[in-house]
Amino acid sequence: MSSEWRKLDRRAVPVSAVFMTGVAVAAGVPSAIGLSEISVGVALAWVLPGAVFIVAIGVFAEWLRLRFSRYRIGSDRVELHTGVLIRNRRSLQRDRIRTVDVTANPLLRMFGLVSVRIGTGEHAEKGTVRLGPVTHATGDELRRTLLDRTADATAEGTLAELDRGWIRYAPLSFVAPLLGVSAVGAALNVADWFGLSGDLVEWAIDLLGGLGLIGGIAVLFAVAMVVGVLGALGLWVEMWWNYRLDREPGGTLRVRRGLLTTRSISVEEDRVRGIEVVEPLGNRLAGAARVDVVATGMATGAEENKTQHRTLLPPANRPVAERVAAEVLRVPVSPTEAVHLSPHPVAARGRRLRWALATVLVAELPLVVLGLLLTDVLLHIAWITAVVAVPVAVALALDAYRGLGHGLDDDYLVARSGSVRRVTVALQRRGIIGWTVRQSVFQRRAGLAHVLATTAAGSGAYAIRDVDTGTGLDAADAAIPGLLAPFLLRDTEGS
Repeated sequence: MSSEWRKLDRRAVPVSAVFMTGVAVAAGVPSAIGLSEISVGVALAWVLPGAVFIVAIGVFAEWLRLRFSRYRIGSDRVELHTGVLIRNRRSLQRDRIRTVDVTANPLLRMFGLVSVRIGTGEHAEKGTVRLGPVTHATGDELRRTLLDRTADATAEGTLAELDRGWIRYAPLSFVAPLLGVSAVGAALNVADWFGLSGDLVEWAIDLLGGLGLIGGIAVLFAVAMVVGVLGALGLWVEMWWNYRLDREPGGTLRVRRGLLTTRSISVEEDRVRGIEVVEPLGNRLAGAARVDVVATGMATGAEENKTQHRTLLPPANRPVAERVAAEVLRVPVSPTEAVHLSPHPVAARGRRLRWALATVLVAELPLVVLGLLLTDVLLHIAWITAVVAVPVAVALALDAYRGLGHGLDDDYLVARSGSVRRVTVALQRRGIIGWTVRQSVFQRRAGLAHVLATTAAGSGAYAIRDVDTGTGLDAADAAIPGLLAPFLLRDTEGS
């Protein structure tokens, strides 16, 4: 790639025009509806000039950005200069670049463009250069060049491809009920635009009034769940359609996915320090799990979590997940499957039971107080929900205890915890750079501790939770011999 200064693609201006038109319509429709009660002419007289002004300002701002933006891919550095009144000059050393992610939302795809995010993995914006938009060919060329790819390289092997049967796991996550509740809120909000929110609530009460309180709640819950399931299916298709995980020449794992918004995420294998097998409760009951990578040079900010940069495999059959984990780590059997996990003390079970029951109490207390002050209906809701919540909380606590465990082999520390979201992490022992031991007052009385392996990869620390203090310290010392030894008190009786 030439080291000369280059400009971003000029088609960003029409892309901005289309986008700002959508913004103007979304902002103008509610206002126009409200003003139309006075007069349609008044509504148009106020809304149309405002919409034109919004579009014009957005297009002009984008034109200015392009006019004063340029970038260069040199032999040693990637440079980006932007800004009109305040010049912003950003530069990254090429040997520190860890990720080159290429994305394209539907608007960019309409114009044959992509957005490129070049990152060093630092947990800050200063470690990132964003080039957008550029052509699809330029984005792919940047990815190959900055990650030392050759133009005619072919994939060394495909580790996983989309299996459409995996879509059945989409409604089993907690996304479905959240989407259902969000849909109800959105319906009320839209109705409020037209001044119909009160009528909508009255209509729902009239429709469900004959079913009684419990029946009405059950019907509303069922409707929300159906909507949530449909939303979860649509979200899964958007995120994971055309999914493919490849190992490319030079040792890079590349994930490609997306229906409307396409994404290409690359991870250098020499930065991989382990994997996580993640099993949300619904997926686990159905025998499914997803695989996340633990790697250095991958930021963990809000945007990265939102776009699931660390996920190598979406929820899939557990055997498939274990196979992909093993192939990513280049071992015959994944450590999450091969390493025997030692159980944790019974005191850890008591802690989970107490926390579960305390959570139910905190949730029920407001209903009880408001029921005593306002209406008996809330008291009925409180005892009904408590009858359901207490057994569920106890079951989850016992399941969380059964899931606790840790173990070691020659290369990996393996730790497992959680029930609603069970995570089994396999962390390379050579990737551990330190240890942190945490104890609350109650843990100290029970002889328990959280022993956290500190690493430069992934989330930065991975915990062996509620382990016997002595056992946890012994495991830490065995994982990295000598690192913790100066801080351990040994029993010298008889010496």
